[in-house]
Amino acid sequence: MAKIANVSVGNKHPVRIMGILNTSPESFFKKSVNTSNISIKNTVKQMEDEGADFIDIGGMSTAPYLPTLVSENVESKRILNAIKIIQNFTNLPISVDTCRAKVAKDALEFGVEIINDISGLKYDVEMQQVISEYKPSLILCAFDSKTVLDDSVYAAKKLLGESLNIAKKLCIPSEKIVLDPAIGFFRKTGKSPFFTKIKSDYVKRDLDILKNLSSIKQNFPILISVSNKSFIGNILRKSNPTDRLFGSIAAETVSVLNGADIIRTHNVGATKDAIMIASQLLK
Repeated sequence: MAKIANVSVGNKHPVRIMGILNTSPESFFKKSVNTSNISIKNTVKQMEDEGADFIDIGGMSTAPYLPTLVSENVESKRILNAIKIIQNFTNLPISVDTCRAKVAKDALEFGVEIINDISGLKYDVEMQQVISEYKPSLILCAFDSKTVLDDSVYAAKKLLGESLNIAKKLCIPSEKIVLDPAIGFFRKTGKSPFFTKIKSDYVKRDLDILKNLSSIKQNFPILISVSNKSFIGNILRKSNPTDRLFGSIAAETVSVLNGADIIRTHNVGATKDAIMIASQLLK
């Protein structure tokens, strides 16, 4: 069991929901973008009403197939604006989705309790110092800057193990760590630096991961983020992310049945219903 920002996760505790607040206009899922103050407030209020346990703020898209890199100052400004708005009307724990040290530090200075690093603390060499200083709860993603040739499940476990070793050296208690096997971030090619290069088919890779969550967990809670992602569009032949809701709910349901402890999603209300049914099937 872990305690992420004082929310118990894993073991016999309910599956938790992390609502995605996207403040980057470059995002692959345009419907999810919230840039105005009123839009941010209304979206978070709705996610809270629908059952979100955490809010995860993103200020820069990291979709591998999009050239979406923005400056650290832009990313930080977007995130800090959202943090200030959210803290004015809710006590929901806030996670910040960033792999850059300056952005993480700025957010932690404002009381953010969770850093969701899609590089597993490997992208920015200064990130480790920030994590060591502030000791936040962590979501660690499977990531490698080099090409990964191994079996997908084995590779995910190996890369997550590397990030766990980094966190251990930084004296982060294991109870403050959640693992993410990085659905959607293993690709043959990409236009951003935020993906792990593989030579195999990414759809098969993502499906293999979802089938084998129990072996990837390594006694840690696991977070799954599949909402509206490309492998769903590929299977359903739906190029527009707004057409992938039902596929997303199906993948989230299977993830819960296979051992996911947190579902990170754009669709909090629908996901909550699916999780409630799936959880009953696990009893």
